[in-house]
Amino acid sequence: MSMIEKIKQMLKGHESQAEKGVDKGVDMIDERTQGKYSGQVDTAQEKLKDQFRDQPPQ
Repeated sequence: MSMIEKIKQMLKGHESQAEKGVDKGVDMIDERTQGKYSGQVDTAQEKLKDQFRDQPPQ
């Protein structure tokens, strides 16, 4: 079983909390880099959130 699958099992039922954590982390990164990499960070944020969802948005 992959690490991502294990994390998904642990977070099952707590997806909204995981997404809040991702949002906080992204905000911290944007603040520390003064928004210099906001485009790349936003892309990574969406990909990470997609990993936690049961079905990625279409």
